[in-house]
Amino acid sequence: MSDANSEITKDVYLVVPAFNEEKTVSQIIEGIAEKGYNVILVNDGSRDKTLELAIGSKRKYPNQIFVVSHVINRGLGAALKTGMVLAHNKGAKYIVTFDADGQHEIADIPKVCKPLVDGEADVVIGARPFEDMPLSKSFANYIMNALTLIFYGRNVKDSQSGLRAFTAHAADAINIVSRGYGVSSEFIKEISDKNLRLAEVTITTIYTPETQNKGTDAIVGLRILTKMVIDLFRL
Repeated sequence: MSDANSEITKDVYLVVPAFNEEKTVSQIIEGIAEKGYNVILVNDGSRDKTLELAIGSKRKYPNQIFVVSHVINRGLGAALKTGMVLAHNKGAKYIVTFDADGQHEIADIPKVCKPLVDGEADVVIGARPFEDMPLSKSFANYIMNALTLIFYGRNVKDSQSGLRAFTAHAADAINIVSRGYGVSSEFIKEISDKNLRLAEVTITTIYTPETQNKGTDAIVGLRILTKMVIDLFRL
């Protein structure tokens, strides 16, 4: 799959959840649209200029950038669900989740889409090289991978990655209820429960002070573990 010149780009919708991302939101969504993809920016109750800037970007790409907003901050999981449902309703064939903080490379979008387009997978996770992560982040992600294997029986390289790609069928089959960062582990659970074909491809990650302050840390990991245990006893 090539990049902007590929016919497939019009069938790809990028879901970009954003909470207080005024520093990067315009650059991210305009950069994606410039490559020919569709973008759904989900403003999750931001208190800064995220929504204002996103609307400004939409004016530049009115046929490719779509903006939806939660009145209050509902969490990453809720924002992803809102965006994925909207992408499905707009007729997306492929749906990609992409963080708004600038940690992902736009050039990796065709890489995560290729196994879907080639019919080799239903879901693709962009795996970040842990050796390039700050130590606190890599440790937390190793732990989350181990918990994902224990609870959901799936051995994945990067269970907490924010860069994922789904076929429309897979996205429709997945039922997300987690509102926060637990959504990453819930995706793995749903992939396992629905017997979806999973592939992983290595991606590049850009680390900045902003991106290092987000994502899974020890406290977030403990909350996710608690939910996993609760869900297990509900079975």
